[in-house]
Amino acid sequence: MSQNNSSPGILGSSRLVILGILVVIIVPALAFIISAIGQSTAPVAHEEPRNVLLDSDNECVSCHQNTTPGIVQQYGHSSMAEANVTCQDCHEVEEDYPGSVEHEGTYVLTEPTSAKCATCHQAEVAQFNQSRHSLPAYVAMWGAEDLSEEHLAMYEAIPEGSFNPERMRNALFELEGPAITKFACQGCHNIGEPKPDGSIGQCQDCHLRHEFSLEQVRKPETCNHCHIGPDHPQYEIYIESYHGIAYLTGGDDWNWDAEPGTLTVEDFPAPTCATCHMSGFGGTSTTHDVGERLTWYLFAPQSQRRPAWQDNQVRMQSVCSECHTPNFVETFYTDGDALVEEINRRVQLSNDTIAPAREAGLLTDAPFDQPIDFLHFDLWHHWGRTAKFGAWMGGPDYVQWHGAYEILRDQAELEEIVNDLLEEAGIEPEESADTEEASDDSDSSEDED
Repeated sequence: MSQNNSSPGILGSSRLVILGILVVIIVPALAFIISAIGQSTAPVAHEEPRNVLLDSDNECVSCHQNTTPGIVQQYGHSSMAEANVTCQDCHEVEEDYPGSVEHEGTYVLTEPTSAKCATCHQAEVAQFNQSRHSLPAYVAMWGAEDLSEEHLAMYEAIPEGSFNPERMRNALFELEGPAITKFACQGCHNIGEPKPDGSIGQCQDCHLRHEFSLEQVRKPETCNHCHIGPDHPQYEIYIESYHGIAYLTGGDDWNWDAEPGTLTVEDFPAPTCATCHMSGFGGTSTTHDVGERLTWYLFAPQSQRRPAWQDNQVRMQSVCSECHTPNFVETFYTDGDALVEEINRRVQLSNDTIAPAREAGLLTDAPFDQPIDFLHFDLWHHWGRTAKFGAWMGGPDYVQWHGAYEILRDQAELEEIVNDLLEEAGIEPEESADTEEASDDSDSSEDED
């Protein structure tokens, strides 16, 4: 009996031992599996580029490590330093080089010009020179009178130069004076400034020194330095658009350091400013000519199509088609063209509105010396342009409340001011075309009733 009673106890003990062994094996295994799953779903941290100048014996690095360590730190992490481009390669020049200054027994350019950049980036500089960012940006502020014959020929060969739009902003530049414009207009428009060595522009306006980061130039905040405000609010429009929303909510995971010319929707699920206007994407190659994919001169008071606009349109639509269907893209362009034509009509209406007062000698020839000058200028330069930019970039608020609504309000004020001026001069005011049209519509509806 005693032997039979001992068997259950032995079996129970054996089960406990086996269970304990299983717990010891299975629990750590489960913990390992859970940890591995967690690691696989966690975002991959980007490796910080190593500082290639840490052990450098370059004399510029040795000195500036003490005087301007931030610059050395930035450059040490750049792709240019990684490619063994030295400080001397960009800054050092001959004694008689235009714009050079003596520095520690040699001669340097404190700001390397695009001619220096062209040593390695010849195609990019040539594309830039053909763009809106080069001489047209500078001429819009200073005018073309002081350009050399070579620069004038270069300017006129650029689409914006041959188009030669109204340059009313030059008058503001003169009126405000250098104490203001040094910190205002010049901060953006000097991107196209001619340099003493004959080269054009400042690459570092977009490629901030000294890291020359791909991520930095691809992000819309860089364009925000200039493309912001009532006359060209492209950054604000972008942020309001679906593209901007995608960037704000998912951009941290985009492949900002992808090799130029290789970008796909895997790298950029939605576009930034650079994707549409500059990056190699889809069937469109990389360019530094920011107007190469544009159909219209949207910045002009009344927009016209650009030369070879059909080719430009094909390039831009190639970018769009990486995400959108052909039917969507075609419809979007048709609707965008119609918006531009309508804004052109409304700007022409404002010109026609003030014409009788001008013809009667009631307006002075001097710019911006009467309130009506500012009102007329704002109608096209702020609201007309904004409505056009908003339509093409997907910002409905800027088409409506910062565009069409303001045009309507300014037009009403223009008509009132002109009518008052004409009445004071004993001239019968003319009825505006829009008013006549509305009256005709009203009459026809009454006849139908």
